[in-house]
Amino acid sequence: MTANPHIVVCDDEPDMRDTVVEYLERNGFSVTAADAGPALRDIVDSRPVDVVILDIRMPGEDGLSLARYLREHYKVAIIMLTGSAEIIDRVVGLEVGADDYIAKPVDLRELLARVKAVLRRTSGQEQARGEHLGPHIIQFGSCRLDLETHKLLDADGADVAITPMEFQLLKVFADNRGRTLNRDQLLELAHDRGWDPFDRSIDIRISRLRKKIEIDPSKPEVIKTIRGVGYLYS
Repeated sequence: MTANPHIVVCDDEPDMRDTVVEYLERNGFSVTAADAGPALRDIVDSRPVDVVILDIRMPGEDGLSLARYLREHYKVAIIMLTGSAEIIDRVVGLEVGADDYIAKPVDLRELLARVKAVLRRTSGQEQARGEHLGPHIIQFGSCRLDLETHKLLDADGADVAITPMEFQLLKVFADNRGRTLNRDQLLELAHDRGWDPFDRSIDIRISRLRKKIEIDPSKPEVIKTIRGVGYLYS
């Protein structure tokens, strides 16, 4: 979880959306509004998000489909907004991975309490994972990068062969989690100015890394390509 939690409010009703955004901002959160699925996807693809408040009933792609997508691709808490009588939506929402739900019309104080509750749970889970792995161990998909021994280990603890430059790249991503880095920034932070940022050598190295850390290198989920910008370790 980031120091100043980032919340996305996704609802197609402008009045509802703006009211929730304003209330959460007054209570110290960084909040971004999304009017539908495409806007939500763009936001979570481009920056870290801690909580998504997601309306179930929206035109186009509905909230249940979006919740399923978020749960499959991101570590983000999800609070569903449902109609007061839509019990089946609440059940299905929880089944697809929502952390909580709140019925419309929304009581803003209750919503704030639920946001704080899911953030506490998320923070506790991340702290437990960190304590288990140790501060010098960074998770990359099913692999773990040991910053002290400069080793990459698979899920069974076996060594995965990496070059010194591949280690430096992974360390750069670990130090800049949630930040999109272009080729020139990657070269600068990896301390290798011998590369030409305009050639494809860094893309080749990242492609090789993906073969080692991604479940499906053709559909990377750990080191993502941000089209036209660079790469993001999520």
